[in-house]
Amino acid sequence: MARLKTTVLVCDDHAVFREGVKQVLSSQPDIDVVGEASNGLEAVQAARRLRPEVVLMDIAMPLLRGFDATRRIKKYCPETRVLIFSIYEDDDMVARCLASGASGYVLKDTPPLQLIYAIQSVKKGEQYMSPKVLKSVMARHVQTAATAFTSYDLLSDREREVLVRLAEGESLKEVAEHLHLSAKTVDAHKVSIMRKLELHNRSELIRYAIRTQLIKA
Repeated sequence: MARLKTTVLVCDDHAVFREGVKQVLSSQPDIDVVGEASNGLEAVQAARRLRPEVVLMDIAMPLLRGFDATRRIKKYCPETRVLIFSIYEDDDMVARCLASGASGYVLKDTPPLQLIYAIQSVKKGEQYMSPKVLKSVMARHVQTAATAFTSYDLLSDREREVLVRLAEGESLKEVAEHLHLSAKTVDAHKVSIMRKLELHNRSELIRYAIRTQLIKA
């Protein structure tokens, strides 16, 4: 039984570049280029008409930017996968495209075989990003995670212990006994916890602990 070809719609505003991509893809026995588009609106119309499995989408498209065209395509053709094909390596641009519904992001200096692999990957429902883009996104994610502090991070280890015990219903005296502290010290920790977390009473403290999964509801 003959293997079905992956249908692809090529969208780019530069005719010469678009033609080159079509030639590369058409040389593959398992890819069928079913159409092309030179602007964003044309891309949406072609996708709705042709229902390709994969749309190869440039970002800097006339009339309708690539990420906006992607959003419309996903609205009208949810089964179609969109693979962004761009020169931009900017993390915010990558995030915007993925948020619009794109399944992957490939740079235009990507070797042909890698582009073909990316197309087949997104066709199968996987996500794909060029190694250079992925490295940049991961580096930014690690940096953001390292600096993204919450109010909980302001608490000392002892304050966290007190917080959990108070949220579980223990009295100041019981917390003091369990942690081998004086009731006065526990009360001071409670005041500090409330201030740092901007809480005003025991009920708010309990709701905070449940919401942040420090205790079970």
